[in-house]
Amino acid sequence: MLQSVLLLLLLGSGAQTAYYGTVYTYYVGDYQQSSYSLIYDFKLGYSSCVDFNTSLCSGNCSWITLHAIDESRDEWCQKVFVETYYTSYQTVYNELFPTANWIENRNGIRSSLIPLLFDLRNRSDINKPNSSPQTTIIPLLRVPSNCQRNINLLVFDPNGDEFRCRYSAGSECFNCTPLSVLSLSSACILSFSPTNSSAEGPYAVQLIIEDFPRQTITLTNSSGSEEVKNTSNAISKVPVQFVFRVDPAVPSCTEGLYLPTFLPPTPENGAQIYTNVSQTVEINIQVSATAAMITELLFSGPTGVSKSSLGSRNFTLTWTPSERDGGRSHTFCFVAQANSSNSVYQSDLRCIIVTTGESPSRPTFNVTTQLPPTMIPPTATSLLTPTTAVPSDTPTPEPYYILALNAKILTTLSLEHDSATIIELIKGELQRQGLPIDIEVQIKDAGDITPGA
Repeated sequence: MLQSVLLLLLLGSGAQTAYYGTVYTYYVGDYQQSSYSLIYDFKLGYSSCVDFNTSLCSGNCSWITLHAIDESRDEWCQKVFVETYYTSYQTVYNELFPTANWIENRNGIRSSLIPLLFDLRNRSDINKPNSSPQTTIIPLLRVPSNCQRNINLLVFDPNGDEFRCRYSAGSECFNCTPLSVLSLSSACILSFSPTNSSAEGPYAVQLIIEDFPRQTITLTNSSGSEEVKNTSNAISKVPVQFVFRVDPAVPSCTEGLYLPTFLPPTPENGAQIYTNVSQTVEINIQVSATAAMITELLFSGPTGVSKSSLGSRNFTLTWTPSERDGGRSHTFCFVAQANSSNSVYQSDLRCIIVTTGESPSRPTFNVTTQLPPTMIPPTATSLLTPTTAVPSDTPTPEPYYILALNAKILTTLSLEHDSATIIELIKGELQRQGLPIDIEVQIKDAGDITPGA
């Protein structure tokens, strides 16, 4: 059923609008009444909401339900096809789906291709089928050519698997030319370094996020056939595709001048909000840019999110989870956009997680981890604090837990200039080791640390 829906949906794509990418995820619920519930979330970005349906389904989308998420007028529109299926058949799907032509881009990618690998066989460790890594992103991210920026994709895995990011390769795309202006770590951090004006313009980004079991497991299909997967074998892969635009240089890269910056009470990146079915969540966001005019907040998230503004610097995202969202976590990502002298400036991408259900208990962890060899500061003590925003009408959350980690690592990065990158790399590694997605990492006693060489 899913294959036929996607094939008709994608092959109906026309040439009227340009493609701005996709994010595909799936989630498997519990076994009830002889079947599993499988929720497919398929976000698509195009250059126009008006022509969205014309470009899909040959103009007749009455047989499916497309939900609008958000749009940046005269630039892009993101909608989502989300559906729940019930099945007891357990198998694995590995498909490639073509869709429309990309927006014209600097890395010369024209035709798009969406690779899907989703495994619905029973896992021996959790006694149910796998759920894919979960994430989202807006269709267009932009940065001035003279500014350093790290884009930290917020990814989590419902089964607690390790996840890794990479660029699409081989048969996963018609043209797999990666971006010369972005480096990608396996921890899903995209890094942009200042470049010259000759590199300005849009780029097509084609990423794959894979999940790997933390121990050897057995996958069993409906006929009883088994396959063993170890920690090096991916179970599923999620396509994440979007446009990255390098804009002309900005007079100053200091956040809060031309580039918008977030102020309290905006949740921190990676914060987690707990709610319940039918309980409305309000995410309050405040933005500042003293040398530019804030024009809009752009976001991506689940269906049913509404956006409102109180003045030009205060925004609210409001969402009421339905029964289908019970027991699930959703990623919300947003950026603020500003204008000055006909130039457009974007804030950092900020993402949070909203979990529907009772707040889980917070265990105390004993942390032992080996950081990647590419990271390098010497002895550091890190204060690890989960950050959680809770709706005002929910019970008071459990107290935070503070964990100290003594780690001796080597790096060519500078603590003075690259501390944010070092913290994100440490945070990504700790999450892969099993710590919560909303963990906060701070480097303490940095003055006692001597940079390595």
